[in-house]
Amino acid sequence: MNLFRLAGDMTHLLSVLVLLLKIHTIKNCAGVSLKTQELYAVVFATRYLDIFTHYISLYNTIMKLIFLGSSFSIVWYMRHHKIVRRTYDKDQDTFRHLLLVLPCLLLSLLINEKFTFREVMWTFSVYLEAVAILPQLVLLQRTRNIDNLTGQYVFLLGAYRALYILNWIYRYFTEPHFVHWIPWIAGLVQTLLYADFFYYYFLSWKNNKKLELPA
Repeated sequence: MNLFRLAGDMTHLLSVLVLLLKIHTIKNCAGVSLKTQELYAVVFATRYLDIFTHYISLYNTIMKLIFLGSSFSIVWYMRHHKIVRRTYDKDQDTFRHLLLVLPCLLLSLLINEKFTFREVMWTFSVYLEAVAILPQLVLLQRTRNIDNLTGQYVFLLGAYRALYILNWIYRYFTEPHFVHWIPWIAGLVQTLLYADFFYYYFLSWKNNKKLELPA
């Protein structure tokens, strides 16, 4: 554990809390992509298959439980809660997210660090997480009207991955033989997908204007 890893974890956790605040407390999911939330649920379900069989630390186990529980609860709220589901932008959230799943699965079968079921599923989750934000970014471009909580949620998600890259750089120079190309490349791709959003987010912050993305 180092400062960059801890900051990344806390930023990721904060992004989830912001989204839960919007959905659970305000009972509104306008501007939030159900497709992206379903992909994240698959990411955490396949990444944490070892949650009850491979103990690392109490911190690690708690974080796994939080991300698993929150991702599936968000999907449930958006699909089944009688108030929240009415605010879902179904007509705008039309990205064919299942088309992202198969290529990531095939790639994980071809390129992995070890050809075992658990390792392939972990690799699949890394590849899928890299592109899971795409439906959300497309939805924001279509709706253009982005409320503060949704904008903060997406920004925090992007910041979490950027902090993880700094964590990897730090560990590369401080830990011997720390080389993991799969999460490094996937993490870089994931961060680059946020570049356009970051640009307009900082413009809106600098000019004290409402966040809008170009159509």
